[in-house]
Amino acid sequence: MDKTPGVQSTQATLIRLTRLTDTSLIVHWFTEEHGLVKTVAKGARRPKSPFAGQLDLFFSGEIGFQRVRRGELHSLREVSIAHWREGLRRNYTSTLLAAYCCQVLESAVENEHPEPELHDLLVRALDHVDANEPSLRALRHFERELARLLGISNQLRPAHESLREVLGTLPASRDDLIERLSPH
Repeated sequence: MDKTPGVQSTQATLIRLTRLTDTSLIVHWFTEEHGLVKTVAKGARRPKSPFAGQLDLFFSGEIGFQRVRRGELHSLREVSIAHWREGLRRNYTSTLLAAYCCQVLESAVENEHPEPELHDLLVRALDHVDANEPSLRALRHFERELARLLGISNQLRPAHESLREVLGTLPASRDDLIERLSPH
């Protein structure tokens, strides 16, 4: 990574992409050092952009971003992907499970608040689904670990109920995932 003054480098996992303009994207990253970081990738949708092929869900690597004085949308300067996690695209259920993990985690954290244990949980979950078939066991393990790390675990009820109570809701995709992952 370039050591441009004011540019912060960190390991990050891309957890959400949103179109900002015809050529730019808002990119949400989960990092060990900074927690949830939101960046703008200016010109990322142009064919000759330096970000071409570098920005896709679940990719991990080193990013460089420049903080803005006000607001939460920092400027993405550099990306160097190390983990493409191509296995997450092998079938729809793998992609759905990975997306669910990212969505639940994002709803449970504050912007730019370091959560190293949650970062580790997300990386382990994505790597597991990347290397293995998606399973109900993996989904429930993620929810149990998330509830435990958030300090809301309760032995008398399932983790997803504790998460739903504290977060207000769980992603709608959970019901579809349960159906797809349950033995018929």
